Amino acid sequence: MADPTTVRTDARRHHDPRVRGFASDNYAGTHPEILAAIALANGGHQIAYGEDAYTDHLQRVMHSHFGPTAEAFPVFNGTGANVVALQAMTDRWGAVICAESAHIHVDECGAPERVGGLKLLTVPTPDGKLTPELIDRQAYGWDDEHRAMPQVVSITQNTELGTVYTPDEIRAICDHAHAHGMKVHLDGARIANAAASLDVPMRTFTNTVGVDVLSFGGTKNGALFGEAVVVLNPDAVRAMKHLRKLSMQLASKMRFVSVQLEALLAGDLWLRNARQANAMAQRLAEGVRAVGGVEILHPVQANAVFARLPHAVSERLQERFRFYFWDEAAGDVRWMCSFDTTEEDVDAFLLALKEELAR
Repeated sequence: MADPTTVRTDARRHHDPRVRGFASDNYAGTHPEILAAIALANGGHQIAYGEDAYTDHLQRVMHSHFGPTAEAFPVFNGTGANVVALQAMTDRWGAVICAESAHIHVDECGAPERVGGLKLLTVPTPDGKLTPELIDRQAYGWDDEHRAMPQVVSITQNTELGTVYTPDEIRAICDHAHAHGMKVHLDGARIANAAASLDVPMRTFTNTVGVDVLSFGGTKNGALFGEAVVVLNPDAVRAMKHLRKLSMQLASKMRFVSVQLEALLAGDLWLRNARQANAMAQRLAEGVRAVGGVEILHPVQANAVFARLPHAVSERLQERFRFYFWDEAAGDVRWMCSFDTTEEDVDAFLLALKEELAR
């Protein structure tokens, strides 16, 4: 009888691995150390639905980053992490205050509203960052039965515009929200990039300053797939396990999500990957500043560069390198760097940019 674990594959490569772009850090592949960790966790049987040895060990790894009360609930993706977290922090009549540019508002297809049953109360911001003063534009009406009740403030670190909150800025938000009886959620899809930018441990701007729950991002930091809801304040949530299942975010073979997060966090892979992506964004920004006809729109503090340039130049450049318009009418674009972006990738892009501007 044939060995059922014998390796055979009929798969073929359908892409050119030499091709790189600046569209999204989701375009990047999986870090080899994470692929090796997945292979390490393979073989034999482990209890399903999170009762495995890898998910158990992940809890201790999370404690080393976020303190002894932290509890991680691995999920499939970032939208799932945000929706599950926000559901667990709110009542059926609850609302979430967030920046107008927040991912939960702009890029999750209405999932917080349609799946989570939440009302999002958005605030325009110049740089993607909330402040206590901006929060107060929506923080009212708790006793008004005609208005969804503000119960959570959700911030993104780093923001959708590539800017980074300082620990003091997040502490001020947490103190202000808690004084109003609200909780604080942090969307950490790129939390590693923020920590690398600030050069501080992740706890410095999360549990230490009062964040109650965070969505921890693995995919943009080199994972194959997988994020986690990390509960920092157990009193801030209800029924997390049930909501994760109800929201279709409970992986049966959870060991393969958990081992990826362990591979990132047990050592310094998360930080190495984030520093590389950030450094390449800085290299790109420095090169762009030396080119006439391009305006950088926001401080480059993580792995994103937002720029404005002639529309026709962007369209021609997109034929050579993949990237997205951020505001096509204004000519605004976003260039993202990933853990596997190299100096050669950046320099080739800058050369192409100069050539297209000269046409």
